[in-house]
Amino acid sequence: MNKTIASLADAVSVIGDGASVMIGGFGGSGSPIELIHALIDKGVKGLTVVNNNAGNGHVGLAALIEAGCVAKLICSFPRSADPVVFTERYLAGKIELELVPQGTLAERIRAGGAGIPAFYTPTSYGTDLAKGKPVAEFDGRSYVQERWLKADFALVKAEIGDTHGNLTYRAAARNFGPLMCMASSTAIVQVSKLVEPGGIAPESVITPGIFVQKVVEVPNPAQEEDLNRAGARYP
Repeated sequence: MNKTIASLADAVSVIGDGASVMIGGFGGSGSPIELIHALIDKGVKGLTVVNNNAGNGHVGLAALIEAGCVAKLICSFPRSADPVVFTERYLAGKIELELVPQGTLAERIRAGGAGIPAFYTPTSYGTDLAKGKPVAEFDGRSYVQERWLKADFALVKAEIGDTHGNLTYRAAARNFGPLMCMASSTAIVQVSKLVEPGGIAPESVITPGIFVQKVVEVPNPAQEEDLNRAGARYP
């Protein structure tokens, strides 16, 4: 039951070329910077990454894209504060983009974790994003069929975790984390504080350990916005 991993490098060692990886974070909030940088150090290629946005500056997800590790990005906001890396690679034809409305993205991930292969939503009906997708009418309104979204791995940042993988999150840093843990075959989580079983009150657990496979402690994790204000680059 002990799911703790000694180092970041060991935690991401199971991720290989061509894998699909969900990465938590709403911008910098909840972004697992240290796990992402460890994945860059591993040198994997051809990843399909699911994230809310396309990274900012030259750290975290942006650095992963800049290192040439990502072949396809599935996200809601490819344009954010400083998406220069993604923009340059996309315009050069070096990365594929699948654009998904944010609510639809969250529901596709939730459906993947819940074992629901498809659902209908009015979002995107009549737009380019609905082209080629089944459409059905319910109560006089048209809905677009969307498929579940699952991944080989998830990289998630949590606040407190125990050795069994039970997790809590800090405020908005929670965002997609719980859903991604459920929708991935292997959830790899960095926690700011690691405790023994019983160290988290049962009613405070947000992600149960059954959905988590690996936990690594990262005290005082970096914040994307702080790194970007300092002009940081990785590696």
